[in-house]
Formats: sequence, C-alpha cells, structure tokens
Amino acid sequence: MNGLSSPDVAQAAATLAVALGCGLLVGIERERRKGSGPARALAGLRSFALTCVTGAAAALTGLSGVVVAGAAFIAALCVVAYVKDRSDDPGVTTEVALLLTYLIGVLAAHSGALAAAMAVSLTVVLAVRDRAHRFVNHWLQPAEMRDGLLLAALVLLGLPLLPDRALWGDALNPRAIGTLLALLLAIQSAAHLARRLLAARHAVALSALASGFVSSTATIASLGLAAREGRASHRAMAGGGLLSCVSTQLQVLMVAAAVRPAWLSALWLPALAAGAMALVWGWWLVRQDGANVAVTGATPRTEALPAPRADRMFSLGGALAVAALLAAVQALVHGLQQWLGDAGLIVGAVIGALADLHASAAAVFSDSGPLDAARQALALVLLVHAASKSVTAFAAGGWGYVRWLAPGLWVHSALAAALLLLL
Repeated sequence: MNGLSSPDVAQAAATLAVALGCGLLVGIERERRKGSGPARALAGLRSFALTCVTGAAAALTGLSGVVVAGAAFIAALCVVAYVKDRSDDPGVTTEVALLLTYLIGVLAAHSGALAAAMAVSLTVVLAVRDRAHRFVNHWLQPAEMRDGLLLAALVLLGLPLLPDRALWGDALNPRAIGTLLALLLAIQSAAHLARRLLAARHAVALSALASGFVSSTATIASLGLAAREGRASHRAMAGGGLLSCVSTQLQVLMVAAAVRPAWLSALWLPALAAGAMALVWGWWLVRQDGANVAVTGATPRTEALPAPRADRMFSLGGALAVAALLAAVQALVHGLQQWLGDAGLIVGAVIGALADLHASAAAVFSDSGPLDAARQALALVLLVHAASKSVTAFAAGGWGYVRWLAPGLWVHSALAAALLLLL
C-alpha cells in the first residue's frame, strides 16, 4: 500500500486539529457542569476532546463501517451512563452532546468550517441552559409559545408549499404574498417582545422604535393623543413619532427584500439615509426635551387593524387583512398600468399610499415596467404617505404636536424621494 503524500498528511493533521479544537470547546463547557463523586456527569473536557478526534479519525479511514461502529459505541456508552445515573435530576443532555460531538468530528473530515460552526452552536446551547429554562418557564407566556409555533409552521411548512409564480402578469405571486404575511407576523412578534423587554425602562425613544415596526402611523397618532391630553410634552412625543419613521424606512427595505430583492441596490441608500436623519432628528427632540416618559397609549398594531391581546405576539387576522390589502393594491396598480401605462402605475401607487405605505411599495416593487417610472411612483408614494401622517398627527395631537413633528417628517421623506430619483 502506498503511503500518504505530504499534502494528504497535512490535510489529515488539519482535520484532526479542527476536531480537537471542537471537542475541547464543548468539553470545557461540560467540565464546568460535570460535578464530582458518584453523581458526576458522563463526560468532561478529555472525554469530549477524545470523542471528537475519534470521529475525525474514523472518517479519515474512508471506511463507512468504522464510522458507524464508532457512532454505535458512543451511543451504547451514553445508554449505559444514563442507566447508571444516580443524580436527583437525570437528563440526556450530556449524552446527546457527546454523540453529536462524535458526529462533529466526522464532519470535520469533510468541512472544517461547518464542524467548527456546529461546535460553537452546540456550546452556546449548552451554556445558556439556565437562562433558556428561565425564559421558557417564567418569561415566555403560553399564548406567545403558540404564536411562535404558528409562525414557525408558516415559515417552515407553509411557504415552501406555495407556488412561486405570478397569477396575473407580474402581480399576485402566492409565494411573495406568503412571504409578506410571514414578515408582518415576524415584525409584530419582534415589536411585542421588544415592548415587554423595554416596558420597565419607560424610554420613549426605544418604545417608539419598537411600536413603529408594527405601525408608524398608529404610533404617531397614539403619541399625539398623549401630547394633547397633557401626559407628555409635544416636543418629546413628536420626537418619538419621528423615531417611529425609522422603522418605516427599514420596513420598506424588508418588503423589497421579500418581493423583489433586485430593488435593494437602488433603495438601500435612500432608505438608510432617510432613516438615519429621522433617527438623529427624533433623538434630538427627545433628548433636548429631557423626557423619560412611557409611550402611554401607544397601540401596537398594524396599520388600521385591531391590536392583539396583550399576551399575543401578533394578530393573525390583522396580518391576513394587511396581506390581502397588499395583494389588492398590487392588482390595482397592475390593472391601472395595463390600462394607462406608466401613469397608471403612479396613480395606483398614490391611491394605495393613502391606505398603507408598504402595500403601495410592494405593488411598485412587484412591477417589472420601466425602472424610471417605478422610481417616480415610489418617490411620490413616500411624499403622499408623509402627508397622510401629517394629517393624522394634526387630528390626534393638534398644532402644537405637528409643528415639532412635521419638519423632520417632511425633510426625511423628501431626502428619501430625492435620492431615489437622483441615484
């Protein structure tokens, strides 16, 4: 039998080194929890390191039978250890981790980077045990668990089953609509969790940002009502309303990524520049006022839709209604464009902007017509939506609220529109 060449030896040595590092990484974490005496856990630093190296060595032989035999031996060892476990709270975490570490060693022979990533992920999962248990048992509510499972089922099971083709021209793509629905639910969930985390801090800036991810318009209206009723200053509430517009700009990018990622190259600079301006301006208003008040009455909901119960992460009915609105606006814009050409695209997008910015943006993104006309339509949508927010702010908070909010609202919207047209 011919010996291994120098490159083969070097590659095998590198594989074994990666496996040793992975095993040591996981083993260090397990050693800290191993304990001592008869009740100590199955494996620690040395056992995990040797197990991972054993997996790599088995894979380097190129014999699948050796790899399977090694896995069977580790599995049998884990079963024996579990049967002999004398601790008060026996579990299988270490046993499963040991078997997975062996497989990580096997994987190191094929992809060192992937094996290292799995080792880091496994170590993190093991290290956050106490915090994860507290999160699941004490912090996470039953309704939030159900909503999380529903969202996971939609993303992992529902979306792959939806056809990825437009039903009418370039509009009404079921996969794109399903992606937007999942995006809406994810945004609502993130905002719900952020409100729970930030509730004790009563920070108007962070609360406005979190609520803006669900509905900037609803946040502006709620803050205006708080200012009108004297629960906070007009300046601080206007700053919070402007901060919620940062979330609007980021959501436009998210919608573009979901509907037509090619738009991101033309949209990222206008959206981020406008968002940065709104962030700085809004923070200046809040900071200069010295306010540290809660966003009392800020209703976390998607535009023009009822809020979910306090223990629910999202409103499925509301998100479905918004997804239906998005589809309807897309169909309206596509129909008007077929009838009126580029003018129909602009007219349909402007009409849609009066109801929802993201629905109009999604309709523009889904259109495959001339890019210049689509840019003009989107720029006009941003300005029309700014006007809609101004009217909402005046109706909710009055002139004292609008005079602080409107300058920043219009300047950052005009900046986004100008950059969109010029670049």
